[in-house]
Amino acid sequence: MRGRSRQDNQARVVVSPPRPHLIEPVPLTTLVARADARLVADPAVAESVRVTGATLRAQHVLPGDLFAALPGARAHGADFTADAVAGGAVAVLTDEEGASRPAVRESGLPVLIHPDPRGVLGSVAAWIYGEPSLTLSVLGITGTSGKTTTSYFVESGLRAAGYHTGLIGTVETRIGSERLASAFTTPEAPDLQALFADMVERGVTHVAMEVSSHALALGRVNGTRFTVGAFTNLSQDHLDFHRDMEDYFSAKSLLFDGRSTHEIVVVDSAWGQALVTPRTVTVSTEPDSDAGWRATDITLTPGGEQSFTLHAPDGRKAQAVLPLPGEFNVANAVLAAAILDTVGVDLDAVLEGLATVEVPGRMERVYLGQPFTAVVDYAHKPAAVTQALRALRARTEGRLITVIGSGGDRDTAKRPMMGEAAARGSDLVIVTDDNPRSEDPAAIREAILAGARAVGPAEGCEVLEIGDRREAIAAAVERAEAGDVVFVAGKGHESGQEVAGVVHPFSDRDELEAAIRERFGVTE
Repeated sequence: MRGRSRQDNQARVVVSPPRPHLIEPVPLTTLVARADARLVADPAVAESVRVTGATLRAQHVLPGDLFAALPGARAHGADFTADAVAGGAVAVLTDEEGASRPAVRESGLPVLIHPDPRGVLGSVAAWIYGEPSLTLSVLGITGTSGKTTTSYFVESGLRAAGYHTGLIGTVETRIGSERLASAFTTPEAPDLQALFADMVERGVTHVAMEVSSHALALGRVNGTRFTVGAFTNLSQDHLDFHRDMEDYFSAKSLLFDGRSTHEIVVVDSAWGQALVTPRTVTVSTEPDSDAGWRATDITLTPGGEQSFTLHAPDGRKAQAVLPLPGEFNVANAVLAAAILDTVGVDLDAVLEGLATVEVPGRMERVYLGQPFTAVVDYAHKPAAVTQALRALRARTEGRLITVIGSGGDRDTAKRPMMGEAAARGSDLVIVTDDNPRSEDPAAIREAILAGARAVGPAEGCEVLEIGDRREAIAAAVERAEAGDVVFVAGKGHESGQEVAGVVHPFSDRDELEAAIRERFGVTE
């Protein structure tokens, strides 16, 4: 195939964002017509332009790219057009305001003007990269909690079945066994389409993908055809971005607006039930549910695993084992089973995938021989904290000790709710810093403390404040006795802590491990 190579003769170096190696050039006039955009350019020049890539970041422009100059909250992308020209951009996609900016007018590039350039960008990028989601089986998972865990369950089942897989999500992006860092749960539209195209070139057949409400609302997944769209649950989160819960739900619902061939929904909440249509495959862990996919006989094994009976719509039943605690993870597992079955994965491979999955920072146990249980989890919203503590209480012989904080520059209303959830489910709560970002850490802690202290005395829960997260984790370990559970909530897989615009290296797992080593003198 004729096209532009994105690699040299050296060993391939993964960059961010990744691009496919070879791209068939697309005539600019074709993009103009398909996008229904207005072209401002010399006709002779426009006829000769061929586009081989797309990006909305001027610093990522490669020769042959379409530069998407989008309006933003603080600046307009059009103002960075000179940098895009220097990188080799051959055309600009923008709105009327962007087209009027001096940097665009002086660029000498053809300009595609569209009233909603962000909304059309995903489709434009998909056309440039050969509509890769029509070749891949893209399995999209949305919801407040469980997206990451469910995507790992799905990917594990696909691998057990022998498929060459991709994974896109909060923790990481993976192409086969090659791991890339994830900047967002869902990449920006042109980066996503380029990633899909790269996956196709490398033989990937199925992609398990988290789909955030931000991605749906901002059009990052426009131009993507989902083989499966799946919904986990909905609880309060991201109300700094969405107006209210209804607006949040409306964003999630966009995954089910016709862009998914198959729709699979957990119906254990009114939010999930609202998505059901005659074509929906339903999932439930409720004992009296008539959902197509169900779990019954959920038990905790002596080794700390969960066992349950998996029921399929056609009457098939199988005994499943899950290494993660919590009934919410059973729901995630049944949802994953339904997704995998929909794309033809054999039930034996489904069960193998569930039994062998590893999910970084999700109910992840840290064990160095200490006489108590230590767990790290990403729970950073009230419902997730409640669910995690309920699951851990079932395996707690002594006290349940929780270390918790909340991120800055995010939904402020959930902070006292998180404190209340922690106090209701724990015997000792240590309120600490999470990622304060630009906010005053003490003010964030005070909001959490207000919720915790409002119910702590009545619940028999002691509440402490230790601002330094490292010290808070060490204090929890120091207070733990045989049979207790130490639960560090909020950051999960994250490897940094953002304070006043600076990200400092920090891992809850590493700090928990270090505290245990220090207390018990563990050297290996």
